[in-house]
Amino acid sequence: MARQPDKTGKNVAKSRAKPATTAKARAKPKPQAKTPEVEVKTPQAKVEAAEPKIETPQVEVTSPEAEAKVAAPKPAPAAHNLAENIERIETLGHRLMAALADRNLPNPGVEGPGAELYLTAANAFLKTLAEHPAKMIETQVTFWGQTLSNYARAQKALATGQLTAPEDDSPADRRFANPLWQTHPYFNLIKKQYLTNARALKDATATLDLPDDVTRKRVHWMTAQIIDMMAPTNFLATNPDALEKAVETEGESLVKGLENLVRDVEQHGGEMIVSLADRRAFTVGENIGTAPGTVVYRAPLFELIQYAPTTPKAHALPLVIFPPWINKFYILDLKPQNSLIRWLVDQGQTLFVVSWKNPDASLSDTGMEEYVQAYLDAMDQVQALTGQARLNAVGYCIAGTTLSLTLALLKQKGDRRVNSATLLTTLTDFSDQGEFTSFLQDDFVGGIEAEVQRHGLLRAQLMSRTMSFLRANDLVWGPAIRSYMMGETPPAFDLLFWNGDSTNLPGRMAMQYLRGLCQKNAFAEEGFELLGHRLHLSDVTVPLCSVACEGDHIAPWKDCWRGVAQMGSKDKTFILSQSGHVAGIVNPPTRQKYGHYLSDHGFGGTHQDWKDAAAFQQSSWWPTWGAWLAERAGPMVPARDPGAGLDPAPGRYVHERAG
Repeated sequence: MARQPDKTGKNVAKSRAKPATTAKARAKPKPQAKTPEVEVKTPQAKVEAAEPKIETPQVEVTSPEAEAKVAAPKPAPAAHNLAENIERIETLGHRLMAALADRNLPNPGVEGPGAELYLTAANAFLKTLAEHPAKMIETQVTFWGQTLSNYARAQKALATGQLTAPEDDSPADRRFANPLWQTHPYFNLIKKQYLTNARALKDATATLDLPDDVTRKRVHWMTAQIIDMMAPTNFLATNPDALEKAVETEGESLVKGLENLVRDVEQHGGEMIVSLADRRAFTVGENIGTAPGTVVYRAPLFELIQYAPTTPKAHALPLVIFPPWINKFYILDLKPQNSLIRWLVDQGQTLFVVSWKNPDASLSDTGMEEYVQAYLDAMDQVQALTGQARLNAVGYCIAGTTLSLTLALLKQKGDRRVNSATLLTTLTDFSDQGEFTSFLQDDFVGGIEAEVQRHGLLRAQLMSRTMSFLRANDLVWGPAIRSYMMGETPPAFDLLFWNGDSTNLPGRMAMQYLRGLCQKNAFAEEGFELLGHRLHLSDVTVPLCSVACEGDHIAPWKDCWRGVAQMGSKDKTFILSQSGHVAGIVNPPTRQKYGHYLSDHGFGGTHQDWKDAAAFQQSSWWPTWGAWLAERAGPMVPARDPGAGLDPAPGRYVHERAG
């Protein structure tokens, strides 16, 4: 205990520490005890009188050496922890600077819209100001009035001294779940002012006279990004959750947050991309992607996996799944209970799945032609291994788009090997660019083209970042707050682990897709040039089942429906699943979570006409599709054993990581 001097300047604690031999001696007052300062009955005197009870063990000290030890107490644990944390922060700071130094030079073309959009928005603002000054003044007066009202109400609450916030009728927002946002006048003022600012920005952009709908969508999207970025929850000083955690852990949460930040920057080549899942929690082939099977064929662009049968007999016609090469195929085999791969095998399907190569710069000249040839190569191998002249095929997302191109090519060549096709969340008509409008204009696509020329690839980091900002609060800001400000370890979540296991795209293929399909919409309009053929949606004539998802923001169901409506197939079935791009597809019957819609209305009207006539079923779409597929899969024959092959599933290519 630190020693405190009394009013005489003597060290009271030291005088008390001197031992007395008898009770009489202890009772005998010392000369300085007669001074007025000692005799005054003050609060200090009362405290001093009580102190011997607290310090009784110290009074037993009998040697100068021992007394010296008491006089020099050990550092407090908090001080020791602080010293360790300062050392850790210094080390982490050096690592962070080293990791950031490895970052490639930034490409302004992919960092945001080009200068033309900003100039257009500024001109629209000036035009509105010139033509409707009264409206602009009214908007400004309203904004400042709301701002002053927020301040005045908070000031009044603080003036009461009770630290209670005024009544708050703000809409529910999970970012502001902490009770302090509602009850504390400081945090309540910050939240209300943020919402006032957000509303003012939205109102301002809504009144702009912009030249076209595309520009309007881009300006609104950019405004939304600014609003989300400036949320008070994204800053330590205005995030009560982070502040409470920092106090509770004596700053340890902030140090762990810095560790998480350094780890992410190091893992992503100097890019600040927040990890959504704990990489250490999963190993592909051990606790994820474990369905038994064999790699039966390997090519430079893909591996072909045949899965082991679980039934004594299987359908005669084999089934081959083409997953997207923008992600890994094991989304269809995350774990046994939600594995579409295992479920299909259990239904008696002879199942083959393509596992795509994760491209490096050596594959930069690989284009859509090579991918379509890979489809044909995989089909050749499946036919040779099973002895069947025909097969059924599935394409998921971009692989469904490419499967549609392949089907159109086979039609023009007179090749009837595909008996039926299934398209999962597949876009083929890009006339409505939806939420990707901001990224599919010439300024951004030009930036991607410069990126491709520099690296030979459309790198996974850029694609992941772009996709994440479509849902910034859920996939950027929220995870960043939890990881960097709260110091939390990313969750052990298989779906998020898969989402972070992205792949590169070959440069040539990426630009063909962006320019030819997304921007020009050539497949649905003038025709897409491929391998000497001009391909159209109407060339797709095989029996077709399309599965789309009601909440899909990547491939909106109405756009999927519109593409299928233009295909030439006479036998077309459309299934609309609940939920989004992934959860709506990975929806096993055992979960009983998301239902689906079916309709006999056909494709003569609009997508809304189809849905209005649809019947809802509170069950997974898997059994509905499984029955459709079984009708087109031929008779049952003895199940085919894939044998030893080249490697056990999930093969080699799936383990290749991008960056």
